[in-house]
Amino acid sequence: MKIGIIGTRGIPNYYGGFEQFAEYLAKGLVQRGHDTTVYNSHLHPYQKSEWNGVKLVHCQDPEDKWGTVGQFVYDLNCILDSRSRSFDIILQLGYTSSTIWGWLLPRKNCVITTNMDGLEWSRSKYSKPVQWFLRQAEYLATVFSDHWISDSIGIQDYLTKKYNIPSTYIPYGAHPFSSPDGNDLKAYDVEKYSYNMLVARFEPENNIDTILEGAAAAAVKTPFLVVGKHATKYGEYLKNKFKSHSHIRFVGGVYDIKVLNNLRYYSNLYFHGHSVGGTNPSLLEAMASQALICANQNLFNSAILEKDAFYFSTVKDVSTTIDEIKKEDHIHLVQNNFGKIQQIYEWDNIIDQYENHFKTIYSTRK
Repeated sequence: MKIGIIGTRGIPNYYGGFEQFAEYLAKGLVQRGHDTTVYNSHLHPYQKSEWNGVKLVHCQDPEDKWGTVGQFVYDLNCILDSRSRSFDIILQLGYTSSTIWGWLLPRKNCVITTNMDGLEWSRSKYSKPVQWFLRQAEYLATVFSDHWISDSIGIQDYLTKKYNIPSTYIPYGAHPFSSPDGNDLKAYDVEKYSYNMLVARFEPENNIDTILEGAAAAAVKTPFLVVGKHATKYGEYLKNKFKSHSHIRFVGGVYDIKVLNNLRYYSNLYFHGHSVGGTNPSLLEAMASQALICANQNLFNSAILEKDAFYFSTVKDVSTTIDEIKKEDHIHLVQNNFGKIQQIYEWDNIIDQYENHFKTIYSTRK
């Protein structure tokens, strides 16, 4: 099949979850013999026309000049280009700035399937007018797609109840990590199992503030690594707020997956604060990296972690966990989550599910 993937800033990943997902999925589809194209922003650091057999189309992206409006223009440019590529399948990742152009997606002999992502309109960073728009964008994704994918059971249930659409449940994936190398810790001046950490985009709904309040209040002052691109307004706010707490270290984004895996593997506690969306890729990667996880208490996280993690809702929950929990005493939780990755969420399994989905919807196209 000839497959096009739109809705990301491009691959290889230099940004976030959808980009990492597109990277693994596209590479896996190529390995299975499919002609696969991913759309990249012309601003993407990787400027070649191919990556590991995946074709790359670089489209004009004025986000650096126009801000958020530029995202809409970029998505429009990707969709317009897709009309001339004769794709059998177009996988649309998300709907935030693309579904207003849904009526322009190619329809002749092409099937559109959309990964509906999380409940974007519920993100606290958005104003009421923006939240209203995102609700409309979500609705348009149900109108202009032929099929839909949910990355969590919670999202699948929501789509059934809200729109009465039969989405296919396919979670994200992760690669099991079992070959740690402590040398990668040297650059961060930490010792094995003697630091805590989080990995997140700097957005309020990821509960970074609550986690760091807990880290600041805890009696145990072991290093706390904050991994993520912090050159944002919210990032600056957090850095200023916690600047007097020297054990809280903002280390920026870490895009070398080997280094990131080692940091997670050797951490004492890994905090996952995401509260919006479905199966978050960074959560699965933490499980795959054999981290001991303390997650925000919500339906999406507990559906994946079940009883194999600690949970927090308040600053006190975080500080108590830091003060009382040692990874060495809870290895069974780590092993249980690692088993889930191997049995359910391993990338080969997820790519197989996407390939089967594509084959099914293409065979039943009108």
